[in-house]
Amino acid sequence: MEETVEDSPTSAVLLDHCHFSQVIFNSVEKFYVPGGDVTCYYTLTQQFIPRRKDWIGIFRVGWKTTREYYTFMWVSLPVDLNRDSAKQQEVQFKAYYLPKDDEYYQFCYVDQDGVVRGASIPFQFRPENEEDILVVTTQGEVEEIEQHNKELCKENRELKDTCVSLQKQNSDTQAELHKTQEELEILKSTAQKLEQEAKAQKDGWETELLQLKEQNQKMSSENEKMGVRVEQLQAQLSTREKEMEKLVQGDQDKTEQLERLNKENSQLLLTLTQQDENAGLSRKLSENKILYDALQKEKERLERENDLLKRENSRLLSYMGLDFDSLPYQVPTSDQGGAGQNPALIYGNPYSGIQESSAPSLLAVRKCPTCKSDFAGDILDFTSEQQRPQPLCLSCPICDKTFPAKEKQIFEDHVFCHSL
Repeated sequence: MEETVEDSPTSAVLLDHCHFSQVIFNSVEKFYVPGGDVTCYYTLTQQFIPRRKDWIGIFRVGWKTTREYYTFMWVSLPVDLNRDSAKQQEVQFKAYYLPKDDEYYQFCYVDQDGVVRGASIPFQFRPENEEDILVVTTQGEVEEIEQHNKELCKENRELKDTCVSLQKQNSDTQAELHKTQEELEILKSTAQKLEQEAKAQKDGWETELLQLKEQNQKMSSENEKMGVRVEQLQAQLSTREKEMEKLVQGDQDKTEQLERLNKENSQLLLTLTQQDENAGLSRKLSENKILYDALQKEKERLERENDLLKRENSRLLSYMGLDFDSLPYQVPTSDQGGAGQNPALIYGNPYSGIQESSAPSLLAVRKCPTCKSDFAGDILDFTSEQQRPQPLCLSCPICDKTFPAKEKQIFEDHVFCHSL
C-alpha cells in the first residue's frame, strides 16, 4: 500500500463534533478474514463535496479523536460529481496494514479539516466460525439495546446543549477579551505618549540645567577674577595710604624743622640787630637761609608727589565704584592768604587741594564718621571751639585710638583714612 507512507493526518476532532450522515458506508461485513485485502464501499451524499486531502481510516471502536486511527487511505476524487456513478466510491486496504487482533473496528470518513463525515457499523478481523452463521437475539436484549440507545441519544442532546452553552460563553468571553484588548491598546498608546512627553520634558530640564551650570561656572569665574582684581586694588589703595601717611608725617617733620628754623632765624635776626659786627651770626643766618630754601624746595616736591597720589587715589576710587565727593569726611580747605589755616602747619595742609571748588568747608558742614550725621557750621564754629577748654586727648570714634590734643591734624588724617 504505497499511499499509506505519505504524511499521516494530524487532525484531532472530538466525536461529538462530527457529522456522520454525509458519507454512508455500504456492504460492510460483520468480520473480515485476516490475511486478505479489504475493500471499503461508500456513497457520497448531495450535501457533501469531497476534497483532495480527505481520507478513510480504520478506528478501534471507542475512539475519541481522529488521531486514534489504526491505518488510513487517501480517497480518490470523482471526475464528475453530477453523475450517479461518481457518488459510489471505494477504497482498498492491503492485508499487510490491517489489524491482527479480534477487537471491533469501524470505517470513518474524515475530510481535510479533520471533521468525521461518516462512520460504518463495527466489524472484526477473525476467521469464520460456524457459531457466527446464526445469531439469535432475545427480546430482552433488544429492549436493553434500545434503552441504551435512548440514553445515549439523551446524553448526546445534553452534550449538544452543553456545547451550545459553552460556545455562547466562549463567544461572550471572546467579545470581552476583544474589548479588553482594545482598552489595553488605548492604555498602551496613552502610556507611550506620556512617556514621550516625560522624556521630552526631562530632556528640556537637562538642557536648561546644563545651561544654568555653564552660566554658574562663568559667573563663578568672573566673580573670582573680580575678587582678585578687587584684592589687587585694595592692596594698591593700602600701599597708597601708607605712602600718604609717610608723606604726611614727612610734612609734619618738615614743618617742625621750618618752625624751628623760623625761631632760630628770629633769634638770629634779633642777635644781628643787637650785634651787627658779629660775623659768626651772619654766617649762621646765611646757612639757615640756605637750609630754609632747601627745605622749601623739598616741601614743594612733596606737595607735587602728594597731588599725584591724590589723583591716583581718585582714579582707584572711581574704578571701585566710589565717588570721592561722597566720602563722609572732608578735609578743610585753606585760603591762599593763610586765613583759617591750621596753626600747626606753617606751610598749609597737604590735602588742601582736594575738592576746593565743589566740597563745602569743614567749618560749614561736617559729617560724623560713625553715624554720617550733618552738623551745621554754627554748631561746630571753629572760633567758639578755640574759646572752649581744649581736651587733653582726641579719641577716634571708629577704632578708639587716642591722640594728644596738639596732634589734631594727625587725628583728622587718621579719621579720614577710615573713610577711605
